[in-house]
Amino acid sequence: MDRKMKCNVGKTEQIVRLTIGLAIVLLGIYFQSWWGIIGLVPLITGLTRYCPISDLLGISTYKTREQ
Repeated sequence: MDRKMKCNVGKTEQIVRLTIGLAIVLLGIYFQSWWGIIGLVPLITGLTRYCPISDLLGISTYKTREQ
């Protein structure tokens, strides 16, 4: 199945994901813990505005200009 990656993360959710992801990464660096790597997931999904889990569940907070 060839699926085209489309935006499914809205602007507000993007800001939340980037903020939480950055906080987790910084806490991982501060505490010298490998758990900070988990923060990369929300950072990547926030930067690309695509979340594969949301796509599988059919959830989208992205609004097009027509809406």
